[in-house]
Amino acid sequence: MATDILVHVDDEPGALARVGHALGAAGVNIEGMCAVTNGGGAAEVHLLVDDPAPAYGALERLGVEVVLDREVAVVTVKDEPGVLGEVTERLSEAGVNLSLAYLATGTRLVLAADDLAAARAALT
Repeated sequence: MATDILVHVDDEPGALARVGHALGAAGVNIEGMCAVTNGGGAAEVHLLVDDPAPAYGALERLGVEVVLDREVAVVTVKDEPGVLGEVTERLSEAGVNLSLAYLATGTRLVLAADDLAAARAALT
């Protein structure tokens, strides 16, 4: 099951490196990631993993709290202009409201939605 894990880290040099090293040492493969500073000295980091259990352990040992986790749809897309518009238009036509979207390794689009089953159905 593809899972997006959201954590908050300090907005400082080395914070993302510590997360990456901790997950790597625990054998967790990060299949996608998005990190954005949100002001006030903090950053939001989304991590795409297949098995969240070892990621939780590694993050807990690091002292990083998991703020949210959720199952996500991971869709292989072409790497060409207009693809994001095409995919999200299909979701829109199906009445799906996205709450998260980012690219993962291998040109895959990660999506969280208010109705994940409807999102998956719209894209098959």
